[in-house]
Amino acid sequence: MKKLTEGNAASYTLVLILVTFVLRLFIAAYTGLGIGEAYYFRGTTHLEWSYFDQPPLFFWLSGISIKIFGLTNLGLRFPAVLLFAGTSWLLFAITRKLFNARAGFWAAVVMNLSAVFTVAIACWFQPDAPLMFFWLASVYFIIELLFNNRGEEKVIRSSGRTWFLWIMTGVCLGLATLSKYHVLFIFAGVFMFIGTNKELRHWLWHPGPYVAVLITIIFAFPVLWWNYNNNWASFVFQGSRAGTGKKFAFHFDWFFRSIGGQALWLLPWIWVPTIRELYRSFVNRLMSKAYSFTFWLSILPIVFFTVVTLWADLQYHFHWQAPGYMMLFMPLGFAIDKKITQGGLAGRGTRRWLRFSACFTVITIGVLSFHMVTGFWQYYGPKWIVKEFHGDNVDPTIQGIDYDDIRTRFEKEGWLENKNIFAGTPRWWLTGKIDWALKGQKDVICFSFDPRNTAFLSDPNTLLGKDAIVIAQENQASVDADVKPYFDSVKQLPDIEIIRHGRVELHLQVYYCTKFHQSAQQRNDMPLYRQLNGLPPFGN
Repeated sequence: MKKLTEGNAASYTLVLILVTFVLRLFIAAYTGLGIGEAYYFRGTTHLEWSYFDQPPLFFWLSGISIKIFGLTNLGLRFPAVLLFAGTSWLLFAITRKLFNARAGFWAAVVMNLSAVFTVAIACWFQPDAPLMFFWLASVYFIIELLFNNRGEEKVIRSSGRTWFLWIMTGVCLGLATLSKYHVLFIFAGVFMFIGTNKELRHWLWHPGPYVAVLITIIFAFPVLWWNYNNNWASFVFQGSRAGTGKKFAFHFDWFFRSIGGQALWLLPWIWVPTIRELYRSFVNRLMSKAYSFTFWLSILPIVFFTVVTLWADLQYHFHWQAPGYMMLFMPLGFAIDKKITQGGLAGRGTRRWLRFSACFTVITIGVLSFHMVTGFWQYYGPKWIVKEFHGDNVDPTIQGIDYDDIRTRFEKEGWLENKNIFAGTPRWWLTGKIDWALKGQKDVICFSFDPRNTAFLSDPNTLLGKDAIVIAQENQASVDADVKPYFDSVKQLPDIEIIRHGRVELHLQVYYCTKFHQSAQQRNDMPLYRQLNGLPPFGN
Protein backbone atom coordinates (compact mmCIF):
# COMPACT_ATOMS: atom_id res chain seq x y z
CA MET A 1 0.00 0.00 0.00
CA LYS A 2 1.41 3.34 -1.07
CA LYS A 3 1.70 6.13 1.46
CA LEU A 4 -1.45 8.24 1.77
CA THR A 5 -0.96 11.65 0.15
CA GLU A 6 -3.08 14.59 -0.93
CA GLY A 7 -2.82 13.28 -4.46
CA ASN A 8 -4.04 9.72 -3.88
CA ALA A 9 -6.48 10.26 -0.96
CA ALA A 10 -9.46 10.47 -3.33
CA SER A 11 -8.50 7.18 -5.00
CA TYR A 12 -8.10 5.48 -1.63
CA THR A 13 -11.51 6.77 -0.59
CA LEU A 14 -13.14 5.40 -3.73
CA VAL A 15 -11.57 1.98 -3.09
CA LEU A 16 -12.89 2.08 0.48
CA ILE A 17 -16.35 2.97 -0.79
CA LEU A 18 -16.36 0.24 -3.44
CA VAL A 19 -15.20 -2.52 -1.06
CA THR A 20 -17.67 -1.59 1.69
CA PHE A 21 -20.47 -1.19 -0.86
CA VAL A 22 -20.03 -4.77 -2.08
CA LEU A 23 -19.81 -6.15 1.47
CA ARG A 24 -22.98 -4.32 2.47
CA LEU A 25 -24.84 -5.73 -0.51
CA PHE A 26 -24.25 -9.20 0.93
CA ILE A 27 -25.34 -8.13 4.42
CA ALA A 28 -28.44 -6.44 2.99
CA ALA A 29 -29.36 -9.48 0.92
CA TYR A 30 -28.73 -12.32 3.37
CA THR A 31 -29.77 -11.01 6.79
CA GLY A 32 -33.42 -10.76 7.79
CA LEU A 33 -35.36 -7.57 8.37
CA GLY A 34 -35.36 -6.17 11.89
CA ILE A 35 -38.65 -5.35 13.56
CA GLY A 36 -38.45 -1.68 12.50
CA GLU A 37 -37.67 -2.50 8.88
CA ALA A 38 -40.45 -5.08 8.65
CA TYR A 39 -42.87 -2.64 10.26
CA TYR A 40 -42.03 0.00 7.64
CA PHE A 41 -42.34 -2.47 4.74
CA ARG A 42 -46.08 -1.93 4.09
CA GLY A 43 -45.42 1.74 3.33
CA THR A 44 -43.43 0.81 0.21
CA THR A 45 -46.44 -0.93 -1.31
CA HIS A 46 -48.88 1.82 -0.25
CA LEU A 47 -47.19 5.01 -1.41
CA GLU A 48 -48.66 8.03 0.35
CA TRP A 49 -47.91 11.74 0.69
CA SER A 50 -46.31 10.97 4.05
CA TYR A 51 -46.58 8.57 6.98
CA PHE A 52 -47.32 8.49 10.69
CA ASP A 53 -43.80 7.76 11.95
CA GLN A 54 -41.58 9.35 9.32
CA PRO A 55 -41.52 11.54 6.22
CA PRO A 56 -41.96 9.63 2.96
CA LEU A 57 -38.68 9.68 1.02
CA PHE A 58 -37.22 6.35 2.14
CA PHE A 59 -40.59 4.67 1.50
CA TRP A 60 -40.68 6.14 -2.00
CA LEU A 61 -37.09 5.13 -2.79
CA SER A 62 -37.56 1.55 -1.62
CA GLY A 63 -40.93 1.44 -3.37
CA ILE A 64 -39.08 2.10 -6.62
CA SER A 65 -36.30 -0.32 -5.67
CA ILE A 66 -38.62 -3.29 -5.11
CA LYS A 67 -40.09 -2.68 -8.57
CA ILE A 68 -36.59 -3.20 -9.95
CA PHE A 69 -35.12 -5.88 -7.66
CA GLY A 70 -38.31 -7.55 -6.49
CA LEU A 71 -39.90 -7.86 -3.06
CA THR A 72 -36.71 -9.02 -1.36
CA ASN A 73 -34.50 -7.91 1.51
CA LEU A 74 -32.02 -6.44 -0.95
CA GLY A 75 -34.82 -4.76 -2.86
CA LEU A 76 -35.91 -2.89 0.26
CA ARG A 77 -32.40 -2.07 1.44
CA PHE A 78 -30.59 -1.25 -1.80
CA PRO A 79 -31.32 2.52 -1.64
CA ALA A 80 -29.74 2.66 1.84
CA VAL A 81 -26.59 0.86 0.69
CA LEU A 82 -26.27 3.07 -2.39
CA LEU A 83 -26.93 6.31 -0.52
CA PHE A 84 -24.39 5.49 2.15
CA ALA A 85 -21.74 5.04 -0.52
CA GLY A 86 -22.59 8.58 -1.61
CA THR A 87 -22.54 9.75 2.01
CA SER A 88 -18.99 8.43 2.43
CA TRP A 89 -17.86 10.36 -0.65
CA LEU A 90 -19.56 13.56 0.47
CA LEU A 91 -17.91 13.28 3.88
CA PHE A 92 -14.55 12.99 2.14
CA ALA A 93 -15.26 15.91 -0.19
CA ILE A 94 -16.44 18.24 2.58
CA THR A 95 -13.55 17.34 4.90
CA ARG A 96 -11.12 17.92 2.02
CA LYS A 97 -12.64 21.37 1.59
CA LEU A 98 -12.50 22.23 5.29
CA PHE A 99 -9.19 20.58 6.19
CA ASN A 100 -7.34 18.44 3.63
CA ALA A 101 -7.81 15.34 1.47
CA ARG A 102 -5.97 12.99 3.83
CA ALA A 103 -8.28 14.07 6.65
CA GLY A 104 -11.21 13.37 4.34
CA PHE A 105 -10.05 9.79 3.81
CA TRP A 106 -9.65 9.18 7.54
CA ALA A 107 -13.06 10.73 8.24
CA ALA A 108 -14.63 8.26 5.81
CA VAL A 109 -12.68 5.39 7.39
CA VAL A 110 -13.87 6.23 10.91
CA MET A 111 -17.49 6.55 9.79
CA ASN A 112 -17.32 3.16 8.11
CA LEU A 113 -15.88 1.64 11.29
CA SER A 114 -18.47 3.12 13.62
CA ALA A 115 -21.11 0.54 14.56
CA VAL A 116 -24.21 2.70 14.13
CA PHE A 117 -23.12 3.95 10.73
CA THR A 118 -21.53 0.92 9.11
CA VAL A 119 -24.60 -1.35 9.34
CA ALA A 120 -27.68 0.27 10.92
CA ILE A 121 -27.55 3.40 8.78
CA ALA A 122 -25.67 1.98 5.80
CA CYS A 123 -27.65 -1.25 5.32
CA TRP A 124 -31.05 -1.12 6.94
CA PHE A 125 -34.36 0.02 5.48
CA GLN A 126 -34.67 3.12 7.64
CA PRO A 127 -35.02 6.89 7.04
CA ASP A 128 -31.48 7.56 8.27
CA ALA A 129 -29.64 6.70 5.04
CA PRO A 130 -31.35 9.39 2.91
CA LEU A 131 -31.16 11.82 5.85
CA MET A 132 -27.37 11.45 6.12
CA PHE A 133 -26.87 11.73 2.38
CA PHE A 134 -28.97 14.84 1.88
CA TRP A 135 -27.72 16.35 5.14
CA LEU A 136 -24.16 16.20 3.77
CA ALA A 137 -25.28 17.18 0.26
CA SER A 138 -26.80 20.40 1.64
CA VAL A 139 -23.68 20.94 3.78
CA TYR A 140 -21.52 20.53 0.68
CA PHE A 141 -23.31 23.37 -1.13
CA ILE A 142 -23.29 25.53 2.00
CA ILE A 143 -19.52 25.00 2.29
CA GLU A 144 -19.10 26.04 -1.33
CA LEU A 145 -20.91 29.27 -0.50
CA LEU A 146 -19.52 30.19 2.89
CA PHE A 147 -15.94 29.02 2.36
CA ASN A 148 -15.58 30.43 -1.14
CA ASN A 149 -12.47 32.56 -1.72
CA ARG A 150 -12.90 33.12 -5.44
CA GLY A 151 -12.91 36.73 -6.59
CA GLU A 152 -14.37 39.85 -5.03
CA GLU A 153 -17.16 39.59 -2.48
CA LYS A 154 -19.63 41.59 -4.59
CA VAL A 155 -19.07 39.31 -7.55
CA ILE A 156 -19.58 36.24 -5.38
CA ARG A 157 -22.82 37.56 -3.92
CA SER A 158 -24.38 38.42 -7.25
CA SER A 159 -23.04 35.67 -9.50
CA GLY A 160 -25.14 33.02 -11.17
CA ARG A 161 -23.06 30.38 -9.41
CA THR A 162 -24.09 31.79 -6.04
CA TRP A 163 -27.77 31.56 -6.95
CA PHE A 164 -27.26 28.03 -8.24
CA LEU A 165 -25.62 27.01 -4.96
CA TRP A 166 -28.42 28.50 -2.84
CA ILE A 167 -31.03 26.78 -4.98
CA MET A 168 -29.24 23.45 -4.70
CA THR A 169 -28.94 23.99 -0.95
CA GLY A 170 -32.70 24.42 -0.80
CA VAL A 171 -33.30 21.30 -2.90
CA CYS A 172 -31.04 19.17 -0.71
CA LEU A 173 -32.53 20.58 2.48
CA GLY A 174 -35.96 19.82 1.04
CA LEU A 175 -34.99 16.22 0.35
CA ALA A 176 -33.51 15.98 3.85
CA THR A 177 -36.86 17.24 5.19
CA LEU A 178 -38.57 14.44 3.28
CA SER A 179 -36.17 12.03 5.00
CA LYS A 180 -36.40 12.95 8.69
CA TYR A 181 -37.27 15.93 10.86
CA HIS A 182 -33.63 16.41 11.94
CA VAL A 183 -33.20 18.99 9.18
CA LEU A 184 -34.22 21.68 11.68
CA PHE A 185 -30.78 21.34 13.26
CA ILE A 186 -29.11 22.29 9.96
CA PHE A 187 -31.10 25.52 9.79
CA ALA A 188 -30.30 26.37 13.40
CA GLY A 189 -26.65 25.35 13.13
CA VAL A 190 -25.96 27.35 9.95
CA PHE A 191 -27.72 30.39 11.42
CA MET A 192 -25.56 30.18 14.55
CA PHE A 193 -22.42 29.71 12.45
CA ILE A 194 -23.17 32.77 10.31
CA GLY A 195 -24.34 34.85 13.28
CA THR A 196 -21.18 34.18 15.27
CA ASN A 197 -18.79 34.94 12.37
CA LYS A 198 -18.71 38.66 11.66
CA GLU A 199 -17.33 38.32 8.12
CA LEU A 200 -20.23 36.04 7.16
CA ARG A 201 -23.15 38.01 8.58
CA HIS A 202 -23.68 39.76 5.26
CA TRP A 203 -25.38 36.55 4.10
CA LEU A 204 -28.23 37.31 6.50
CA TRP A 205 -29.17 40.23 4.20
CA HIS A 206 -28.77 38.25 1.00
CA PRO A 207 -31.96 36.76 -0.52
CA GLY A 208 -30.22 33.45 -1.24
CA PRO A 209 -30.70 31.83 2.20
CA TYR A 210 -34.38 32.75 2.20
CA VAL A 211 -34.87 31.32 -1.28
CA ALA A 212 -33.31 28.09 0.04
CA VAL A 213 -35.73 28.11 2.97
CA LEU A 214 -38.67 28.68 0.61
CA ILE A 215 -37.58 25.78 -1.60
CA THR A 216 -37.29 23.58 1.50
CA ILE A 217 -40.83 24.44 2.54
CA ILE A 218 -42.10 23.64 -0.96
CA PHE A 219 -40.41 20.24 -0.82
CA ALA A 220 -41.95 19.67 2.61
CA PHE A 221 -45.46 20.05 1.16
CA PRO A 222 -46.21 16.27 1.11
CA VAL A 223 -45.44 16.04 4.84
CA LEU A 224 -47.50 19.13 5.65
CA TRP A 225 -50.40 18.02 3.44
CA TRP A 226 -50.58 14.53 4.95
CA ASN A 227 -50.45 15.90 8.48
CA TYR A 228 -53.08 18.52 7.70
CA ASN A 229 -55.43 15.76 6.57
CA ASN A 230 -54.62 13.50 9.53
CA ASN A 231 -54.91 15.83 12.51
CA TRP A 232 -51.14 16.54 12.49
CA ALA A 233 -50.68 13.01 13.80
CA SER A 234 -47.01 12.66 12.86
CA PHE A 235 -46.00 15.96 14.47
CA VAL A 236 -48.01 15.19 17.60
CA PHE A 237 -46.46 11.73 17.87
CA GLN A 238 -42.87 12.91 17.42
CA GLY A 239 -43.41 15.92 19.64
CA SER A 240 -44.87 13.77 22.41
CA ARG A 241 -41.58 11.92 22.64
CA ALA A 242 -40.02 15.03 24.17
CA GLY A 243 -42.30 14.67 27.21
CA THR A 244 -43.15 11.85 29.58
CA GLY A 245 -46.92 12.33 29.49
CA LYS A 246 -46.80 12.17 33.28
CA LYS A 247 -45.86 14.51 36.07
CA PHE A 248 -42.59 16.23 35.20
CA ALA A 249 -39.59 14.69 36.90
CA PHE A 250 -35.91 14.32 36.18
CA HIS A 251 -34.66 10.83 35.29
CA PHE A 252 -30.89 10.75 35.46
CA ASP A 253 -30.98 7.02 34.72
CA TRP A 254 -32.46 7.81 31.27
CA PHE A 255 -29.83 10.51 30.78
CA PHE A 256 -26.86 8.27 31.58
CA ARG A 257 -28.43 5.43 29.61
CA SER A 258 -28.50 7.76 26.59
CA ILE A 259 -24.84 8.71 26.98
CA GLY A 260 -23.81 5.09 27.45
CA GLY A 261 -25.93 4.01 24.49
CA GLN A 262 -24.40 6.62 22.22
CA ALA A 263 -20.91 5.50 23.23
CA LEU A 264 -21.82 1.87 22.60
CA TRP A 265 -23.49 2.55 19.24
CA LEU A 266 -20.54 4.64 18.06
CA LEU A 267 -18.06 2.24 19.76
CA PRO A 268 -16.49 3.61 22.97
CA TRP A 269 -12.96 3.96 21.54
CA ILE A 270 -14.38 6.01 18.66
CA TRP A 271 -16.88 7.93 20.80
CA VAL A 272 -14.22 9.26 23.22
CA PRO A 273 -11.97 10.90 20.57
CA THR A 274 -15.09 12.12 18.75
CA ILE A 275 -16.29 13.91 21.90
CA ARG A 276 -12.78 15.28 22.30
CA GLU A 277 -13.11 16.81 18.84
CA LEU A 278 -16.40 18.39 19.90
CA TYR A 279 -14.53 20.11 22.71
CA ARG A 280 -11.68 21.14 20.39
CA SER A 281 -14.15 22.51 17.89
CA PHE A 282 -15.68 24.62 20.65
CA VAL A 283 -12.28 25.89 21.78
CA ASN A 284 -11.12 26.68 18.22
CA ARG A 285 -14.43 28.03 16.90
CA LEU A 286 -13.33 31.69 17.12
CA MET A 287 -10.00 31.05 15.41
CA SER A 288 -11.04 28.65 12.66
CA LYS A 289 -14.10 28.78 10.42
CA ALA A 290 -13.77 25.04 9.80
CA TYR A 291 -13.94 24.21 13.50
CA SER A 292 -16.71 26.74 14.05
CA PHE A 293 -18.79 25.19 11.28
CA THR A 294 -18.38 21.62 12.51
CA PHE A 295 -19.11 22.73 16.08
CA TRP A 296 -22.43 24.40 15.29
CA LEU A 297 -23.59 21.65 12.95
CA SER A 298 -22.77 18.93 15.48
CA ILE A 299 -23.58 20.35 18.90
CA LEU A 300 -27.31 20.90 18.45
CA PRO A 301 -28.56 17.36 17.64
CA ILE A 302 -26.15 15.79 20.14
CA VAL A 303 -27.09 18.08 23.03
CA PHE A 304 -30.82 18.24 22.27
CA PHE A 305 -31.44 14.50 22.04
CA THR A 306 -29.25 13.88 25.07
CA VAL A 307 -30.57 16.60 27.39
CA VAL A 308 -34.20 15.79 26.61
CA THR A 309 -33.68 12.31 28.10
CA LEU A 310 -33.54 13.96 31.52
CA TRP A 311 -37.34 14.05 31.42
CA ALA A 312 -38.36 12.06 28.32
CA ASP A 313 -37.87 8.33 27.86
CA LEU A 314 -36.41 8.06 24.37
CA GLN A 315 -35.71 4.41 25.10
CA TYR A 316 -32.99 3.02 22.84
CA HIS A 317 -33.00 5.61 20.06
CA PHE A 318 -29.31 6.34 20.46
CA HIS A 319 -28.92 6.93 16.72
CA TRP A 320 -30.88 10.19 16.80
CA GLN A 321 -27.64 12.05 17.60
CA ALA A 322 -25.88 10.47 14.61
CA PRO A 323 -25.89 13.52 12.25
CA GLY A 324 -23.98 15.48 14.88
CA TYR A 325 -21.37 12.78 15.29
CA MET A 326 -21.04 12.54 11.51
CA MET A 327 -20.02 16.20 11.42
CA LEU A 328 -17.39 15.55 14.09
CA PHE A 329 -15.75 12.85 11.98
CA MET A 330 -14.35 15.73 9.90
CA PRO A 331 -12.13 17.28 12.59
CA LEU A 332 -11.44 13.75 13.90
CA GLY A 333 -10.10 12.82 10.46
CA PHE A 334 -7.87 15.91 10.57
CA ALA A 335 -6.63 14.95 14.06
CA ILE A 336 -5.82 11.43 12.83
CA ASP A 337 -3.93 12.84 9.84
CA LYS A 338 -1.89 15.19 12.04
CA LYS A 339 -0.85 12.41 14.42
CA ILE A 340 0.08 10.01 11.64
CA THR A 341 2.01 12.74 9.81
CA GLN A 342 3.71 13.69 13.06
CA GLY A 343 4.91 10.12 13.49
CA GLY A 344 6.64 9.00 16.66
CA LEU A 345 4.72 7.56 19.58
CA ALA A 346 1.49 9.45 18.72
CA GLY A 347 1.58 8.22 15.15
CA ARG A 348 2.18 4.59 16.14
CA GLY A 349 -0.59 4.76 18.74
CA THR A 350 -3.02 6.16 16.20
CA ARG A 351 -2.20 3.43 13.69
CA ARG A 352 -2.71 0.75 16.34
CA TRP A 353 -6.04 2.35 17.28
CA LEU A 354 -7.13 2.30 13.63
CA ARG A 355 -6.07 -1.32 13.15
CA PHE A 356 -7.86 -2.39 16.33
CA SER A 357 -11.03 -0.54 15.30
CA ALA A 358 -10.98 -2.09 11.85
CA CYS A 359 -10.43 -5.61 13.19
CA PHE A 360 -13.11 -5.24 15.85
CA THR A 361 -15.72 -3.91 13.44
CA VAL A 362 -15.04 -6.47 10.71
CA ILE A 363 -14.91 -9.43 13.09
CA THR A 364 -17.94 -8.34 15.11
CA ILE A 365 -20.09 -7.68 12.05
CA GLY A 366 -18.98 -10.97 10.55
CA VAL A 367 -19.74 -12.99 13.68
CA LEU A 368 -23.09 -11.28 14.35
CA SER A 369 -24.21 -11.59 10.74
CA PHE A 370 -23.22 -15.25 10.60
CA HIS A 371 -24.97 -15.94 13.89
CA MET A 372 -28.07 -14.03 12.81
CA VAL A 373 -28.37 -16.23 9.74
CA THR A 374 -27.32 -19.57 11.25
CA GLY A 375 -27.82 -19.21 15.02
CA PHE A 376 -24.48 -20.97 15.54
CA TRP A 377 -23.97 -19.40 18.97
CA GLN A 378 -26.93 -21.35 20.31
CA TYR A 379 -25.04 -24.51 19.42
CA TYR A 380 -21.45 -23.58 20.25
CA GLY A 381 -21.43 -20.36 22.29
CA PRO A 382 -21.83 -19.90 26.06
CA LYS A 383 -25.58 -19.75 26.77
CA TRP A 384 -25.19 -17.39 29.74
CA ILE A 385 -24.44 -14.50 27.36
CA VAL A 386 -27.92 -14.69 25.85
CA LYS A 387 -29.54 -14.94 29.27
CA GLU A 388 -27.47 -12.08 30.64
CA PHE A 389 -28.57 -9.65 27.96
CA HIS A 390 -32.09 -10.98 27.44
CA GLY A 391 -33.75 -12.13 30.63
CA ASP A 392 -36.40 -14.37 29.07
CA ASN A 393 -33.66 -16.48 27.47
CA VAL A 394 -34.79 -15.56 23.96
CA ASP A 395 -31.85 -14.68 21.73
CA PRO A 396 -32.47 -11.03 20.71
CA THR A 397 -30.84 -11.63 17.33
CA ILE A 398 -33.88 -13.76 16.43
CA GLN A 399 -35.59 -10.45 15.69
CA GLY A 400 -33.15 -10.07 12.81
CA ILE A 401 -34.38 -13.09 10.86
CA ASP A 402 -37.50 -13.25 8.74
CA TYR A 403 -40.36 -15.15 10.38
CA ASP A 404 -40.98 -17.28 7.30
CA ASP A 405 -42.55 -19.97 9.49
CA ILE A 406 -45.61 -17.71 9.73
CA ARG A 407 -46.11 -17.96 5.98
CA THR A 408 -45.51 -21.72 6.08
CA ARG A 409 -48.28 -22.11 8.64
CA PHE A 410 -50.67 -19.86 6.67
CA GLU A 411 -50.06 -21.92 3.53
CA LYS A 412 -50.46 -25.22 5.36
CA GLU A 413 -53.80 -24.20 6.90
CA GLY A 414 -55.11 -22.61 3.71
CA TRP A 415 -55.37 -19.21 5.37
CA LEU A 416 -53.22 -17.43 2.80
CA GLU A 417 -55.63 -18.02 -0.07
CA ASN A 418 -58.77 -17.58 2.02
CA LYS A 419 -60.10 -14.10 1.22
CA ASN A 420 -62.35 -14.25 4.28
CA ILE A 421 -59.34 -14.19 6.62
CA PHE A 422 -57.08 -11.31 7.62
CA ALA A 423 -54.21 -11.17 10.12
CA GLY A 424 -53.84 -9.33 13.39
CA THR A 425 -51.67 -8.84 16.47
CA PRO A 426 -51.79 -6.87 19.73
CA ARG A 427 -48.35 -5.29 19.18
CA TRP A 428 -47.31 -2.76 16.52
CA TRP A 429 -43.82 -4.19 16.12
CA LEU A 430 -45.16 -7.69 15.46
CA THR A 431 -47.40 -6.37 12.64
CA GLY A 432 -44.30 -5.87 10.55
CA LYS A 433 -42.86 -9.33 11.10
CA ILE A 434 -46.22 -10.85 10.14
CA ASP A 435 -46.70 -8.52 7.19
CA TRP A 436 -43.22 -9.19 5.77
CA ALA A 437 -43.59 -12.94 6.21
CA LEU A 438 -46.85 -12.81 4.24
CA LYS A 439 -45.35 -10.29 1.76
CA GLY A 440 -48.30 -7.94 2.16
CA GLN A 441 -50.85 -10.49 0.91
CA LYS A 442 -53.09 -10.00 3.95
CA ASP A 443 -54.41 -6.94 5.74
CA VAL A 444 -52.83 -6.74 9.19
CA ILE A 445 -54.73 -5.05 12.01
CA CYS A 446 -53.07 -3.97 15.23
CA PHE A 447 -55.36 -4.45 18.24
CA SER A 448 -53.68 -1.89 20.45
CA PHE A 449 -53.86 1.68 21.71
CA ASP A 450 -50.54 2.16 19.88
CA PRO A 451 -50.85 0.80 16.31
CA ARG A 452 -48.72 3.59 14.82
CA ASN A 453 -48.56 3.61 11.02
CA THR A 454 -50.49 0.33 10.77
CA ALA A 455 -53.70 2.25 11.50
CA PHE A 456 -53.35 4.17 8.23
CA LEU A 457 -52.48 1.27 5.92
CA SER A 458 -55.45 -1.08 6.44
CA ASP A 459 -59.09 0.03 6.63
CA PRO A 460 -60.79 -2.12 9.30
CA ASN A 461 -64.25 -1.21 7.99
CA THR A 462 -63.60 -3.34 4.89
CA LEU A 463 -62.90 -6.37 7.10
CA LEU A 464 -66.12 -6.44 9.13
CA GLY A 465 -67.66 -9.91 9.27
CA LYS A 466 -64.41 -11.65 8.32
CA ASP A 467 -62.33 -14.01 10.43
CA ALA A 468 -58.82 -13.27 11.63
CA ILE A 469 -55.66 -15.11 12.55
CA VAL A 470 -54.23 -13.16 15.48
CA ILE A 471 -50.59 -13.81 16.36
CA ALA A 472 -49.07 -12.80 19.68
CA GLN A 473 -45.82 -13.21 21.56
CA GLU A 474 -46.58 -13.88 25.22
CA ASN A 475 -49.39 -11.27 25.18
CA GLN A 476 -52.32 -13.24 26.61
CA ALA A 477 -53.53 -10.29 28.70
CA SER A 478 -53.63 -8.07 25.62
CA VAL A 479 -55.45 -10.74 23.63
CA ASP A 480 -58.09 -10.99 26.35
CA ALA A 481 -58.53 -7.22 26.75
CA ASP A 482 -57.93 -5.87 23.24
CA VAL A 483 -58.74 -8.68 20.79
CA LYS A 484 -61.63 -10.74 22.15
CA PRO A 485 -64.14 -7.84 22.34
CA TYR A 486 -63.95 -7.50 18.52
CA PHE A 487 -64.93 -11.09 17.66
CA ASP A 488 -67.73 -13.54 18.31
CA SER A 489 -65.23 -16.15 19.46
CA VAL A 490 -61.48 -16.55 19.91
CA LYS A 491 -59.89 -20.00 19.93
CA GLN A 492 -56.21 -20.62 20.62
CA LEU A 493 -54.45 -22.94 18.16
CA PRO A 494 -51.02 -24.62 18.33
CA ASP A 495 -48.12 -22.16 18.39
CA ILE A 496 -46.06 -21.16 15.38
CA GLU A 497 -42.46 -22.18 16.01
CA ILE A 498 -39.83 -19.82 14.63
CA ILE A 499 -36.97 -22.04 13.56
CA ARG A 500 -33.42 -20.95 12.79
CA HIS A 501 -31.06 -23.51 11.28
CA GLY A 502 -33.09 -26.43 12.58
CA ARG A 503 -33.50 -25.07 16.11
CA VAL A 504 -36.79 -23.77 17.59
CA GLU A 505 -35.94 -20.41 19.11
CA LEU A 506 -39.27 -18.64 19.53
CA HIS A 507 -42.92 -19.55 20.03
CA LEU A 508 -45.71 -17.32 18.71
CA GLN A 509 -49.23 -17.86 19.98
CA VAL A 510 -51.97 -18.27 17.35
CA TYR A 511 -55.67 -17.49 17.74
CA TYR A 512 -58.49 -18.14 15.29
CA CYS A 513 -60.99 -15.31 15.68
CA THR A 514 -64.44 -15.46 14.06
CA LYS A 515 -66.61 -12.62 12.72
CA PHE A 516 -64.83 -9.31 13.24
CA HIS A 517 -67.12 -6.53 14.55
CA GLN A 518 -67.06 -3.35 16.58
CA SER A 519 -66.38 -3.83 20.27
CA ALA A 520 -69.39 -3.60 22.58
CA GLN A 521 -67.05 -2.06 25.14
CA GLN A 522 -66.27 1.63 24.68
CA ARG A 523 -62.58 1.87 23.75
CA ASN A 524 -61.89 5.42 22.65
CA ASP A 525 -58.26 4.84 23.57
CA MET A 526 -57.95 2.43 20.64
CA PRO A 527 -57.58 3.88 17.12
CA LEU A 528 -59.26 0.72 15.79
CA TYR A 529 -62.41 1.47 17.81
CA ARG A 530 -62.42 5.05 16.53
CA GLN A 531 -62.03 3.94 12.91
CA LEU A 532 -64.94 1.53 13.18
CA ASN A 533 -67.02 4.48 14.42
CA GLY A 534 -66.08 6.47 11.33
CA LEU A 535 -63.54 8.67 13.14
CA PRO A 536 -59.86 9.28 12.32
CA PRO A 537 -57.56 6.95 14.28
CA PHE A 538 -55.80 9.81 16.08
CA GLY A 539 -56.92 13.28 17.16
CA ASN A 540 -60.39 14.71 17.46
